[in-house]
Amino acid sequence: MKTIFSTARLKGRQIALLSVLVLFAAVAEMMLPSLLAQMINNGVTESSKSKIFVLAAVMAGVTATACIVNFLSVRIASRISTDFSSRLRAQVFEKVQGFSAAEIDRFGTASLVTRSTSDITNVQNFLTMLLRVGILAPMMAVAGLVFSAATGGQVSSVLSVAIPVLLGGCGVIILLASRYSVKLRQKLDKLNQLFLESLEGVRVIRAFNKQKAESRRFSDANADHAHTAMASGRITSLLMPVINVIFGVTTAAVLGIGAHYVETGAMEVGSLVANSQYISMVLMSVMMLALVIMMFPTAYACSRRIAEVLETESGIQDGKFLFQNRPLRSTVAFRHVTFAYPGAQEPILKDISFETHPGEITAIIGGTGRGKSSILKLIPRLYDPLFGEVLIDGVNAKEYALTDLRSLIGYVPQKNVLFSGDIASNLNFGNESGAEQDWKEAAQIACAEEFIIKKENGYHDAVAQGGTNLSGGQRQRMAIARAIMKKPEIYLFDDSFSALDMKTDQTLRKNLKASMGDAAIIMVAQRISTILDADRILVVDDGMIVGQGTHRELMENCPLYREIAEIQLGKEAV
Repeated sequence: MKTIFSTARLKGRQIALLSVLVLFAAVAEMMLPSLLAQMINNGVTESSKSKIFVLAAVMAGVTATACIVNFLSVRIASRISTDFSSRLRAQVFEKVQGFSAAEIDRFGTASLVTRSTSDITNVQNFLTMLLRVGILAPMMAVAGLVFSAATGGQVSSVLSVAIPVLLGGCGVIILLASRYSVKLRQKLDKLNQLFLESLEGVRVIRAFNKQKAESRRFSDANADHAHTAMASGRITSLLMPVINVIFGVTTAAVLGIGAHYVETGAMEVGSLVANSQYISMVLMSVMMLALVIMMFPTAYACSRRIAEVLETESGIQDGKFLFQNRPLRSTVAFRHVTFAYPGAQEPILKDISFETHPGEITAIIGGTGRGKSSILKLIPRLYDPLFGEVLIDGVNAKEYALTDLRSLIGYVPQKNVLFSGDIASNLNFGNESGAEQDWKEAAQIACAEEFIIKKENGYHDAVAQGGTNLSGGQRQRMAIARAIMKKPEIYLFDDSFSALDMKTDQTLRKNLKASMGDAAIIMVAQRISTILDADRILVVDDGMIVGQGTHRELMENCPLYREIAEIQLGKEAV
């Protein structure tokens, strides 16, 4: 827990104020049994109504004051814990935003969601209990022991047996239950993962009639989670019976011993009643403290998982090169780059070398799973190469600050992701200050205006989460328009024309070439027709560049490219 409390610090003034209020409430509650004893000894036994009324009024005032103070302390404790969890959640979100793709892959989306929501909520609930009960219970216990010893004499010796037995019983139960805390969090991650997969792949599941199979898979994971939770629950369910038995035996012992002392005249009835209440308060304080401790294993497991996120440093760090000192513009160069994904047994890219220039279109083509998209991911530093250099404008990409590097790039990923909002807000993702004229210009270049103007609200028409209310081709054109809005120096298109028909593909590329200026374009493509007019075509096979040149040059010199062309265009056309 040290990591999370050092990251989102508690405010000392609020803790001090809370401690004073809790102390005041504890003192007020401890006065009640003493006042009750005086009422019995001086008022009831002497039949003095005036003393009874005065002491009753004093007790009512003390009770009302204690209620007000308790209300204020609960409110402050809730505010402290809520503010703490809010700042902690913001820290986790900011940390995850800085992760490279490798760290996100390592944790997994479902686990990161659980850690930033459920885990932080558990820590918040524990902190609320700790601030409220964790401060009050020790004060009540100490004060109760002092008052009990002062009023009860030998009767209070019962606590010397009751408290160790209570602590021992609660400790054993808590120790056994704590074994299940980490297991439950891991099984909850699994449940979230399956649930997210079923939501994201609902169309595929329905198309293949796999609803029952997915339901069984989720039911198995759910049953596993429930089994572990029930095992933990069976253990924790022993806590209240143990406490009640100890309470009952202790109360019986106090009343039995006290009755003997009252009978012999060594103790007054009022003192016995007050002492029994003090002992109950001490035991109640110990029980409340045990309940707080009971929450600790879960909170500790959650805090460790949160701390694991906060302590993880991204493998991709900012460089210190001054952005304005770039010697070139709109250029990308790979120098003997080798790259492997984390955990992979062999590199996906091997000794990749090529160079692009301002105003040129560089296309990458090859078989499926040959490393084409991986080349693009290295340019904005979603990953870093194992060996070699990626030079952007003549400078190693690792030397740039990430914000500077990515400000140069307009990236359209293979999986087009849109965000909930409207069309305009998605376009402005590439340029926050974009106006309607900028939207129209970008949409026209990306051939997106034709479907946008047909929408009821035009550029302010709603976009569902993930763009699910748009077709695949519409999402693709929206993603391209978003990149165009940025007016970058380097465009990266990762198979971004695959969902377009041939006519739209040709028109879009024509518009893009006319508007790109000195920007460099690097595109991954599957269709030969998309890259015929590229200035440079890279043919990738098994992670290596096996051919490089224009369409005509590759038709003569690269057997693999010629084979792809013959399959797509036909031998006669070739």
